[in-house]
Amino acid sequence: MDLTSLDRIRAAHDRTELALGPRSAPLAGGTWLFSEEQPHLDELVDLTTLGWPAVEVSSSALLLAATCTIRTLVDLPPVPGWTSQLLVTQCARSLVASEKIWDWATVGGNLCVALPAGAMTSLTVALDATAVVWTPDGGERREPVASFVTGVRTTTLGPGEVLRAVAIPTEALAQPAAFRRVALTRHGRSGAIVIGRRPADGGLVVTLTAGVTRPHRLAFSQLPRADELRAAIEQVDDWYDDPHGAPDWRRAMTLRLAEQVREELA
Repeated sequence: MDLTSLDRIRAAHDRTELALGPRSAPLAGGTWLFSEEQPHLDELVDLTTLGWPAVEVSSSALLLAATCTIRTLVDLPPVPGWTSQLLVTQCARSLVASEKIWDWATVGGNLCVALPAGAMTSLTVALDATAVVWTPDGGERREPVASFVTGVRTTTLGPGEVLRAVAIPTEALAQPAAFRRVALTRHGRSGAIVIGRRPADGGLVVTLTAGVTRPHRLAFSQLPRADELRAAIEQVDDWYDDPHGAPDWRRAMTLRLAEQVREELA
């Protein structure tokens, strides 16, 4: 879509050129920005010209630039010992878009749009990822992605802040995981996603997305019984409601998928 309200698209080549005004927005893949009118904007600031490395691997973390495309992430060669790396493709396919979109859609863009069915939200919260945010004063702050996404189309980003990267701990990538997804139609938008992960201490981490307005992370110090898991999920009170699923259906499906995940990881 042509964004007729825009006056300019400005390329940032270093951090000093990254200043965002009240009617500015960062641009990476643009798959959402150019999908509908943006009358509140008159400037886009291109982040891709900053030259951030898409993927950096260290002994402690997989660091994904906000501008890393989903294609780049999916095509990352399998790393020995990263048992949970299979979640990457499973979550990417939950984006419910042509794989051509993977060539442009970015990890950071998917997180910052903060839709309940955001595939990268599901992936990064499930793997205990940390959001690295550049602040307008030249500093940076870090917080779990689980709290970075606060609701439907809302995050903790403040005025002038930019998501720089997402750090996924290699410890989480080394742990067994199970993935479940449901939608009203075979190729429809995700109605509920449940991801489980078994930490080395024998507990269980369960992540709920798509069926709720914000991601929920449920951590258990040991493998919970079925009734314990159900009781934890029944404390959730923000089931999402849109044409892709009613709240009671999303709740029922989440309970069913969570038990399947628990049984698989047991």
